[in-house]
Amino acid sequence: MPDDTLVIDDDDRYSRLRLIAWWDQERLAHARVLVVGAGALGNEVLKNLALLGLGQLHLIDYDRIELSNLTRSVLFRQRDCGRPKVEAAADALRDLNPDIQVVPHCANILTDIGLGLFREVDVVISCLDNREARWWVNRCCWKVSTPWIDGGIQELNGVVKVFVPPDGACYECAMTENDYRLINLRYSCPLLRQEDLQAGKVPTTPTIASMIGGLQTQETLKLLHGLPVTGGQALVYNGIGNQFYRTQFQRRDDCMSHETYSTPLALPLQSATATAAELLQAACQAADLAPASSRLMLDRDLVLSIDCLPCGTRSPIMKVLSRVGQHETVCPQCHQIARPRLTHSVEAGSELADARLCDLGVPPYDIVRVASATAERTFLLAGDRAAVIPDDTRQ
Repeated sequence: MPDDTLVIDDDDRYSRLRLIAWWDQERLAHARVLVVGAGALGNEVLKNLALLGLGQLHLIDYDRIELSNLTRSVLFRQRDCGRPKVEAAADALRDLNPDIQVVPHCANILTDIGLGLFREVDVVISCLDNREARWWVNRCCWKVSTPWIDGGIQELNGVVKVFVPPDGACYECAMTENDYRLINLRYSCPLLRQEDLQAGKVPTTPTIASMIGGLQTQETLKLLHGLPVTGGQALVYNGIGNQFYRTQFQRRDDCMSHETYSTPLALPLQSATATAAELLQAACQAADLAPASSRLMLDRDLVLSIDCLPCGTRSPIMKVLSRVGQHETVCPQCHQIARPRLTHSVEAGSELADARLCDLGVPPYDIVRVASATAERTFLLAGDRAAVIPDDTRQ
C-alpha cells in the first residue's frame, strides 16, 4: 500500500475530524481549557469541546440547576434540578465522551480561583452574564498571558470577542462609562455588595446559545492549532436581520488591565495552611528581598471590619469585599449604616501576618505579589497544584 494512502478507521471516534488537513487530534487531547459559566452558553461550549475530544476541561460555576434552565441547557435533565451546575455538567460530559477529563470547580470566579489555573490552561472561555466577572477574567488572563474568548447572548442576538494578551486591546479597553456604572450598581454606598442587585436573568433562546457557543469553540480550535485569529475584536450577530458585523477595539495605553506578570517563583505552600508571615519569609529567601520591609500585595480588597462612626462600634469581618453583604453593614449597636475598613496589603510583623492566606482572600494555587523597599516579585503557591489541576486519571 502506498505511504500516502488515506485510511479511515471506523473504530476511531475522531476519524472524520482527522480528515481535516490541519487537524491535530493529539494536540487537542493534551490541551487544557477553562470554561467559566455553565449556563446556556456554557452548556453549548462544553458539549462541543467534549465531542472534539479535548483533553482536560475545567468548569467554574457556583449556581444550582433550576427548572427554567432546562429549555436552554443541553447537558441538564429534570432529575438534575437542585444539583450544582458543574457537577451535573461534568457527569453528562463524561458520559458524552469518556476520553476527556472533566474537573468541576463549584466556585466563584471573583474570589475562589487562583491565577495558577489561568496560567496553566491554553485558553479561557467566558460564558458569563455580568460585566464584573468578565472584567475580572480579563485581568487574570492578562496577568498570565492566556488568550480568552468572551461570549454574550440575549434573545436572538449574540457577540463573540477574542482577546490575545499581551498584544492588542483587552476587554476593559472597550468598556464605557455605562459599563463601569452598571458594575458599581452592584455595590451600595459603603462599597459593599447588595443582595438585591445580583446579575439579572438574561432572556435568551437555545438557538442563539448554540450559534455563539459554536463560534466560541471554533475560535478556540484555531487558537489551539496555531491558526490566525484577530484579537481585540468583536463579532456581533443580529438574529432578527440575520446580520453579522465586526468591531475592532482600540487599545488604551493607560488601561489598568494590561499588567502582565513575569514568570513566578514556585513556593511549596498552600493557601489553606500557610500564613502571610510564612509566605513572606519564604519569598524573601527565594528572591533575596529585604524581610523587614516586605509586604504581601492583595489582589482582592480585604474588609477588616465595619466601623460605625456615630457610636464608635467596630465589628470584625475579615472577608474579601465581594463576599460582604449589605446586611453586614448595619451596626449591631445603633443600627446605623457603618463603613468598611479596607486593606490592600499585609506587612511583615503586622498582626495580619499571622493570618492564613485563605483568610486574607488568597485562593488556592494563586500567584501572589511580594514587595520590599527595593523590588517586587511574584510567587506561585505550588503546594495547591494537585488539588486544583489533578493528574490525568483517564484510563
